[in-house]
Amino acid sequence: MVFSSLFFVFGFLPVALALYYLVPMRAKNLMLLAVSLVFYAWGEPVYVVLMVLSIAINYAAGREIGALVESGQKARAKTALISTIAVDLGVLGFYKYAGFFVRNFNAISPIDISDPDLALPIGISFYTFQVLSYVIDVYRGHVEAQRNVITFGAYVTMFPQLIAGPIVRYADIERQLTSRTLSWARMGDGTVWFLRGLAKKVLIADTMGAFHESILSLGTSGGPALTAWLGCFAYTMQIYFDFSGYSDMAIGLGKMLGFDFLRNFNYPYIATSITDFWRRWHMSLSGWFRDYVYIPLGGNRCSKGRHIFNLLVVWSLTGMWHGAAWNFIMWGAYFGILLIVEKYAFDGALTRLPKGLGHVYTMVVVMISWVLFSSSSGAETLSYLGMMFGLGGGGLCDATSFYFLRTMFFWGVIAAVFCTPAPLRWFNSIFAGKPQAQAVFQCVCYALLFAVCIAFMVSSTYSPFLYFRF
Repeated sequence: MVFSSLFFVFGFLPVALALYYLVPMRAKNLMLLAVSLVFYAWGEPVYVVLMVLSIAINYAAGREIGALVESGQKARAKTALISTIAVDLGVLGFYKYAGFFVRNFNAISPIDISDPDLALPIGISFYTFQVLSYVIDVYRGHVEAQRNVITFGAYVTMFPQLIAGPIVRYADIERQLTSRTLSWARMGDGTVWFLRGLAKKVLIADTMGAFHESILSLGTSGGPALTAWLGCFAYTMQIYFDFSGYSDMAIGLGKMLGFDFLRNFNYPYIATSITDFWRRWHMSLSGWFRDYVYIPLGGNRCSKGRHIFNLLVVWSLTGMWHGAAWNFIMWGAYFGILLIVEKYAFDGALTRLPKGLGHVYTMVVVMISWVLFSSSSGAETLSYLGMMFGLGGGGLCDATSFYFLRTMFFWGVIAAVFCTPAPLRWFNSIFAGKPQAQAVFQCVCYALLFAVCIAFMVSSTYSPFLYFRF
């Protein structure tokens, strides 16, 4: 079930919210757990068992680790923590990477092992990282072990962010799980967030995705450079509005339920360096790797060689987290190398450049990264990059290039403008000191936006979120 479906908007969500609001506060976590399991089971009923086992294992582990830490048995607590991490990562690795390792082993070995070809449980990467953050924080003493299994289950399965994030750490919503405020103001705020995300997904991401698919259908070699860059631009905008749209909807749904989730995106396409970009893109994931991998490895408080090693490890793991394929691993390593170059080769030179040049540099290398990210093979990546830089033999442009330039122009401008904070600043400046006029105008705008989104949803084909497969 996806947020951008008519069934979710007019069926599941109204029923889930009605049931959630009707029960007393003491039963809300139980109701949240129930509707979240139904939400997950709607698409993958068999994997609900896997999720329930994850809840049970990590709930029991959290209780044991917490008790051992409180009694001063740090060594035994560490053993329990390592065992729990091994189980969680083992399950994730089995379902996500078993086929990848078998195929690569078969490629270099005379032994032929049957490919398990397992279906990837949707959202397993996200909820696995959530339970890992919980048990680690219990061990570190940052949070207390949750004693109520229903409350813990509600945290793990919470449907707004269950499928594609953001990664919500237990520490960030620990208090909200037992005491939260529900009000019409929060419901209104959540509705605005949800509609904003829905528009990002339905109007912009899906439209740009259609352009990208059309250009890919022409082939990944032999075409003109302009067509290749237009395809790359379309995917660049699609993946941002797709994922940030989902995150906005998740934040909005969380507010409707009384929770405050942290932002996952902060206008990454206005970044002036790759370092700046990763402070703005998928912040819940980069923050997770920083706190649970990078800093424990030593962070940047170590020798230059060790720091470079730490960065390469973190970014290789970041790539692997996104998928069991070499292109994702290379994508992660690509950003790791760029961050090392910015740190040690450029040595702060980017900060002294005019912002415009820094922005151009960042967008070019980010767009190149999306070619690597979206390609199915290394050969396809090289072929498409060859087209972009005029090595495909197709010249600079042709009639097809101008056709796509003309048909994409309107939506391309919309995407380019709305991936910046400019529209919000413009809106706030117009209504500065006029809260009533702002509220009326906002209601009218979002009502119209909702109507347009519904029209697009009625006429469109099924279009799941890109990050569902991670």
